[in-house]
Amino acid sequence: MQLAPIPFNKPFLAGQELEYIRQALTNGKLSGNGYFTQQSQQFLQSRYGFVHALLTTSGTAALEMAALLLDIQPGDEVIMPSFTFTSTANAFVLRGAKIVFVDSLPNHPNLNTARLAELITPRTRAIVPVHYAGVACDMEPIMQLAQQHSLWVIEDAAQAIESTYRGRPLGAIGHLSALSFHETKNIISGEGGLLAVNDPYFAARAEIIWEKGTNRAAFFRGEVARYQWVDVGSSFLPSELIAAYLWGQLQRVEQIQQRRFAQWYQYYDALQELEQRGYCALPHIPDYAQHNAHIFYLRCRSQQERDGLIGHLSKQQILAVSHYQPLHASPYYASQHDGRTLPHATDHADCLIRLPLYYELDAPSQQRVIDAVTSFYTGASIRQ
Repeated sequence: MQLAPIPFNKPFLAGQELEYIRQALTNGKLSGNGYFTQQSQQFLQSRYGFVHALLTTSGTAALEMAALLLDIQPGDEVIMPSFTFTSTANAFVLRGAKIVFVDSLPNHPNLNTARLAELITPRTRAIVPVHYAGVACDMEPIMQLAQQHSLWVIEDAAQAIESTYRGRPLGAIGHLSALSFHETKNIISGEGGLLAVNDPYFAARAEIIWEKGTNRAAFFRGEVARYQWVDVGSSFLPSELIAAYLWGQLQRVEQIQQRRFAQWYQYYDALQELEQRGYCALPHIPDYAQHNAHIFYLRCRSQQERDGLIGHLSKQQILAVSHYQPLHASPYYASQHDGRTLPHATDHADCLIRLPLYYELDAPSQQRVIDAVTSFYTGASIRQ
């Protein structure tokens, strides 16, 4: 019998998303900063304690707004992990910055905070920690280092909604933060993101940059007599269709998270024996972090083994995938990198595999994935 394919990810409806989209049409306003935008922003600001929250067309757009707010200039240096998505670096490269990459931890793809101080120079302007898989970077030493050297911290919290660091929501710790609502994230709107402003210094200008460099938002609140072009900016705000879908998801955030945690721990409990027998490593969660069940991954013992496991799952109609290739070795940036080897970032890129994890993944399908992974390691195809 032909097995039904199990995708890596699948977009989903959790509540009233379609009804809210219909309401947006009925309201007669589909452009940005309408009712559903404002509802979503207020919810996110209140739930996570942001000083100010602005929905964006993507997490990428939120990072680009952050680079504009920091007035990044050609030659400025920005420190970030090499093991991350291109958007983290692109936002600052577009402003002419030099990216200084830091290696990952040996047991987790997050940046190694112990290697940050040695990378700071008089040209350094910012540090961009990336909370991989919704697991917090060690933020206390990062913020202390930033204060000591008068640097800005921009959290790339694209994967980290509902995650915490020592009880504090991720995205609410750095001076600025970017979240994503891409269809692969826990809370989705297809595309979509959020710029979280945590330093009041940036709040007023962030709204102007968000509204194409104008004070249009202040005008519609009746705060100015007319709106004018007052700064640089772009069209960063999403349409009401995106915001309406997002609002339907945000109202079900606890329901969504409960389901994802059940799936994540089903993987973790079922595959622990493989780790105990030395076949692979399960996700490491530091004591200071509460994750959000965003990604379930395994670390294989070699790239060959990882690729073999992906192929083994594919034969059983299960789509599992690798993740980032290190940016310091990318075709675009390799010639601009300073030549340091970043062995842990490279190792994670070579050995990490992500298993299917999405809202509508049912128990029988998840058990198929577990059985397939287990058979790879305990069957004839085991890699010694």
